[in-house]
Amino acid sequence: MEREAMEFDVVVVGGGPAGLAAAIRLKQLDAGLNVCLIDKGAEIGAHILSGAVMDPSALNELIPDWMALDAPLDTPVTEDRFVMLSESGGIGFPGFMLPKCFINHGNYIVSLGQVCRWLGSQAEALGVEIYPGFAAADVLYDEQGRVAGVVTGDMGLTRDGQPGDAYQRGMELRAKYTLFAEGCRGHLGKQLEQRFDLRKGADPQVYGIDIKELWEVPAPQHRKGLVMHTAGWPLDAATYGGSFCYHYGDNLVSLGMVVGAGYANPYLSPFEEMQRIKTHPTFRAMLAGGKRLAYGARALTAGGLQSLPKLIFPGGALIGDDAGFLVASRIKGSHSAIKTGMLAAEAAAAAIAQGRAQDELTAYPEAFRHSWLYDELYQARNFKPWMAKGLYLGSLMFGIDQQLFRGKAPWTLHHKADHTKLKPAAQCEPIAYPKPDGVLTFDRLSSVFLSNTNHEENQPCHLQLKDPGVAIRTNLALYDAPEQRYCPAGVYEIVRDEKGDNPRLQINAQNCVHCKTCDIKDPTQNIEWVTPQGGEGPIYQQM
Repeated sequence: MEREAMEFDVVVVGGGPAGLAAAIRLKQLDAGLNVCLIDKGAEIGAHILSGAVMDPSALNELIPDWMALDAPLDTPVTEDRFVMLSESGGIGFPGFMLPKCFINHGNYIVSLGQVCRWLGSQAEALGVEIYPGFAAADVLYDEQGRVAGVVTGDMGLTRDGQPGDAYQRGMELRAKYTLFAEGCRGHLGKQLEQRFDLRKGADPQVYGIDIKELWEVPAPQHRKGLVMHTAGWPLDAATYGGSFCYHYGDNLVSLGMVVGAGYANPYLSPFEEMQRIKTHPTFRAMLAGGKRLAYGARALTAGGLQSLPKLIFPGGALIGDDAGFLVASRIKGSHSAIKTGMLAAEAAAAAIAQGRAQDELTAYPEAFRHSWLYDELYQARNFKPWMAKGLYLGSLMFGIDQQLFRGKAPWTLHHKADHTKLKPAAQCEPIAYPKPDGVLTFDRLSSVFLSNTNHEENQPCHLQLKDPGVAIRTNLALYDAPEQRYCPAGVYEIVRDEKGDNPRLQINAQNCVHCKTCDIKDPTQNIEWVTPQGGEGPIYQQM
């Protein structure tokens, strides 16, 4: 069956802050441009998950009157706390001891999903054509090998990949330029990096696993505007990670934990560590009598400047976290996503105005190199490499980097890929996690329920094994099947027969919250995440 095709000036893949900012900026520059934005979520914001404390600097540039337009940035940060936790207590650090990157004066606590919904309404008002529920499954190339758009995924395929009764062929969305804003570990971004050798000369990207819950707490326990970050317990000093706790809105607490994906012990479970931190006296008192409203998980990029790939290729560009622009030391990426979306849009609009199509947008990386965002990433470039050396040494050395050298030390440290750091199970100690109590701590399945995740079961599995045998002969044999623990949604299970023999890997793909952790952390890189049908996965309401 031949695909239908639609022609645009620019196609934007992804409805996060980077993609929406790009679409808005294109229409601001030239209202006559035909701009299309697609997103795999059922609605704009459905797949957006972040802490989030938002630096409004880039939004000020994109939409200077955002406050008058009722943007959902209504909780300014009023207090910063940083606490080094022990199992039963902790040590707080006064503000004068903290590097500037940990200070949030002038920032806002937000639901990034709601911010994206608002940005979507601004884009539509400018004439951007927005199509949620359409997943970009493949890249279109022209005869010269240049990117010429994307193909949306087929709908209604059966489990064996054959057309079912409700089959609908995907469409070709053709464009002069295509901007890829899929977020962390983008499915098409990975393909583009390989095809155009975009990672040549760059460090491997490194990641964190972000697991988040939204709570409503009794009013006396709510401190609107409070931003608290912790390090230390329950993680050991060799494992990078920490928690965040943001009080905003009407008695809402955004609580979560980020665990660096470079951890070594295959028995570690980021989900269980997140549950365990809530049993600390600080959090237990804060959440007492409260109600858990939502749950979600998402990987985030943390490699910074030295892990950025080449941003451009004939016919398109990578923006936002599809390239890896998150500033790890600040735990912030929405402002950098908006800025890179704007810079790419400005380059694309200029190229189209000059009658050029599908050339490399060299003006985009040049503008980035001269932007405040480059300076910010440069100053933070050694944060993650130092922290990978352990909590105490890393904190000391990054403190020296920031306080003594002001982020301009005469050296740049480098990264190793996260999947290479896992040790064999025989070299590690199992971790005994407490059972959930159903009040403060919970299991995976009840958590996934709160994410509103749904997938049509009779479709091809979007979690693909390059070699199914590797799951047992390598992952189980050497690492005790770590996918059972690093997945925060209970997707992967080792099941056996009645005698406890003949193990096999069962993939419960319907549970997948699209966090991409398996694609990142699998020690043999045998798991590949590909896009399922459009409109599926989680539907986050306030995340």
